[in-house]
Amino acid sequence: MSTPSTRRLTVAQALVRFLSAQYTERDGVRHRLIAGTWGIFGHGNVAGVGQALLEAGEEAMPFHQGRNEQSMVHAAVGYARQLNRLSAQAVTTSIGPGATNLVTGAALATINRLPVLLLPGDYFATRTADPLLQQLEHPTEADVSVNDTLRPVSRFFDRITRPEALIPAALNAMRVLADPVETGAVTLALPQDVQAEAYDWPEEFFAGRVWRVRRPAPDPVELAEAIRAIRAARRPLLVAGGGVHHSEAEAALRALVEATGIPVASTQAGKGSLRHDHPADLGGIGHTGTAVCDDIARTADLIIGVGTRYTDFTTASHTLFQVPDVHFVNLNIAAFDAHKLSARTVVCDARTGLEALTEALAGHRVDEAYEVEYRNGKQRWERVVQAAYTPADEHAVPTQTQVLGALDAVVGDDDVVINAAGSLPGDLHKLWRARSPRQYHLEYGYSCMGYEIPAAIGVQQAAPGTAVWALVGDGTYLMMPTEIVTAVQEGLPVNLVLVQNHGYASIGGLSESVGAERFGTAYRHRVADGTFTGAPLPVDLAANAASLGMDVIRAKTVRELRDALAAARASDRPTCVYVETDPSPTAPPAEAWWDVPVAETAARPAAVEARATYDREVAARRRHLHPGT
Repeated sequence: MSTPSTRRLTVAQALVRFLSAQYTERDGVRHRLIAGTWGIFGHGNVAGVGQALLEAGEEAMPFHQGRNEQSMVHAAVGYARQLNRLSAQAVTTSIGPGATNLVTGAALATINRLPVLLLPGDYFATRTADPLLQQLEHPTEADVSVNDTLRPVSRFFDRITRPEALIPAALNAMRVLADPVETGAVTLALPQDVQAEAYDWPEEFFAGRVWRVRRPAPDPVELAEAIRAIRAARRPLLVAGGGVHHSEAEAALRALVEATGIPVASTQAGKGSLRHDHPADLGGIGHTGTAVCDDIARTADLIIGVGTRYTDFTTASHTLFQVPDVHFVNLNIAAFDAHKLSARTVVCDARTGLEALTEALAGHRVDEAYEVEYRNGKQRWERVVQAAYTPADEHAVPTQTQVLGALDAVVGDDDVVINAAGSLPGDLHKLWRARSPRQYHLEYGYSCMGYEIPAAIGVQQAAPGTAVWALVGDGTYLMMPTEIVTAVQEGLPVNLVLVQNHGYASIGGLSESVGAERFGTAYRHRVADGTFTGAPLPVDLAANAASLGMDVIRAKTVRELRDALAAARASDRPTCVYVETDPSPTAPPAEAWWDVPVAETAARPAAVEARATYDREVAARRRHLHPGT
């Protein structure tokens, strides 16, 4: 009987070799599961994972140098989203602050159901050097490390305290990363002594593995119940979520809509599921939705959710769907999401499920009057968009919506526009004309300031040759501009549109609406009464971007802005277009409510008035409890 062959490697070397041989496969197309590793090195990983990456070489495991650990996770998430979750990246850090800086990025990845592999260093498993530099000492739980902060924001977590423990941990990590139901941040905490420890590994551990991404079909009983509900509905509305994109189900959705006439609303993650000029595309839904979409949602008797998790922005904090006997059919690969709102469930892959619905609904179509109604509403909304985009004077300072109009005039169909936080997500959801499935890239599950620039780098890595635009306000820019240096280093021609409006515009507006009077939201000098109401701070963010290596074009008018955006798109260098905007409101108002609780008792008149408004709005909230069976 022969003895299985082994290879002597350190734990870190074995992990890198293992990761280089992992693949996903869907529809016969194969992708590297871990396509590269981001890293910042310190005493917790330099001699382990760092040495292993050096020894493996770029062909086995490409390495990307980051400047901030959180940013590295954002870049990896942008990469994975662009590639429909079929390929991901790893992130390695030292112990201590390097590891805890991963937490925000991990939460973002898990909330958005996007895969990223985290490899933070950890304390000595042997405890021979104790306490270490940067070690958190707990008086009653000696096995706790700062990496335990990653447990609640990870879909899978393990600490590798012995070499042989890497084998089941690594296999489980790949299983979770490749599973569209389970995926999110996966953490393998690596004690620094174990990283460098040698072990005789079975050769089978390094054999190429293919993790097949299945397309489960709908259960026949669930499908039949969904079909009955759809055929019985007079005013159905389909809500397209991010699962449509992850499943590459856009063509299947279009086929269903064209066969049945059912209109489509989009969440932030689902926008672009239909091209903006499709007659059935009603645009964004909910608090940041379009007037036509929210009007149809209020009167819909059946909501068909496809690949959505129904956040409070989508449901307008459960005030949007107002028909007394409204029902829900949720098609989702995750049963957890399918069961929301007491829905009839169709637990399956989005593309497979949409194709099954189209086949089973053959010959069925909504009433012609309903189609005429929503198409007319769509035309009215298009006039609203055009008015928001179009300046009265091209030589004037642009408003924020006019910045979007100028960008709309320049982008190509396959450009990618990235945003995450501030006032831009609301304007984009209402107004942006998405022309392709991947053009609209909004991270609005965690709405994390600082996501945009590193995510643009990840998208550029995933789709070389694609024009990528990171849209950021001054507040977001000041949070995390550091990965500009990475874009310059890697020669990635990302485009940064930097909008200067001297503060937190989105939170300022929200603050005013809830009676907090824009307190603490402006970037201005403090004056004698203690408030920040003086002159704008004399910061020059364009100069800052230039100091980090970007080409910078300053635009003062709408015409200059359009020319600057065209020049940026034509450039082969990382380029920043800097524009200071007119704060005059040109965005359409919110078409649905969002619940942000207001002080129940207050002395200031603004808060008293805001509470009265809140009490009126909250009265419209409903609990959707009608059983979906």
